[in-house]
Amino acid sequence: MAQLFEPAEINSMTLANRFVRSATYEGLAAEDGAVAPALVKMMKDLAEGGVGLIISSHAYVSPAGQAGPGQLGAYKDGLVPGLADMAGVVHNAGGRIVLQLAHAGYHASTRDTGRSPVSPSDLGISKTPRHALDTEEIAELAEDFARAARRAKTAGFDGVQIHAAHGYLLSQFLSPYYNRRKDAYGGPIVNRARAAVEVTQAVRRAVGDAYPVLVKMNCRDFHDSGLELEDSLQAAQMLAENGIDAIELSGGLLINKRLTPSRTGVRSEKDEAYHETEAKAFKEKINVPLILVGGIRSYPVARRLVDQGTADYISMARPFIREPGLVKRWQSENRDRAACISDNQCFQGIQSGLGVYCVTAEKAG
Repeated sequence: MAQLFEPAEINSMTLANRFVRSATYEGLAAEDGAVAPALVKMMKDLAEGGVGLIISSHAYVSPAGQAGPGQLGAYKDGLVPGLADMAGVVHNAGGRIVLQLAHAGYHASTRDTGRSPVSPSDLGISKTPRHALDTEEIAELAEDFARAARRAKTAGFDGVQIHAAHGYLLSQFLSPYYNRRKDAYGGPIVNRARAAVEVTQAVRRAVGDAYPVLVKMNCRDFHDSGLELEDSLQAAQMLAENGIDAIELSGGLLINKRLTPSRTGVRSEKDEAYHETEAKAFKEKINVPLILVGGIRSYPVARRLVDQGTADYISMARPFIREPGLVKRWQSENRDRAACISDNQCFQGIQSGLGVYCVTAEKAG
């Protein structure tokens, strides 16, 4: 039986424990996406706090894919030295770090990119038209991810994670809400998953068989006409067959009003692990390690999920914003619930240029 604090492996990467810092939007990078000192410090604090695997914020793989201000970038070679600094401080603290690779697609920030967003389809519901990618552009998208993965490997990251969740571009291809195409990339899930599979194949060719390649994907979109569990399971099987080493299971879209990726109202253990049912279905069907994220706030819940085999790794984001040393605290026998109250005020600082931080803790002094 797996234990939370025992070493574990994903491909060639050995981790000190089974706790994962899930990627979140920090808003702490420079204007061009370069690593800034505050971002390096955040990664250092997480590593020193005992997190087994740190997944960086979503790094955009091409200028057209930027989601917002202060976002980390991986779209050009000039960003590699800063990325190397980030990976280096984590390694010096005994940690492991994976770079998350992303493209915002439909939800890219026109203010930051200076261009119209791209997407699988133009839904015709926005004042700003969306350019539906053609097959040549989808092939170039795969190469953008591959080049970014190669930069991550050059910078010393221990692996990469392909972001295919929460309504970002690859998630948009998977979701029938966003994907209205009639060609080989639309319709049944075997077609809607094609873009994510081609990205995975391109990344794997770029980094080799021994380099860890993870994916973050939705179990469900929790949205009308969105991705459902059965299609998600089929897509996950296709990705696992094409070189994915581990799946981080999440859910929801950024446009959802209630069932968002970062839900509020996680007040007790019964509110936690809100993708647990779907995780059990994944464990029955998918033969790669499963990383579960979604409202986990207490040690007993984390232990139960791993002890019962519902998940292989426990992933959290907001609790580490308030307590980067949470894992070390739990390991020292102080197993009190995480201090995070899941109010999502931590994201307010991004738009003001301060970056993500726990507003609630600051107010409490």
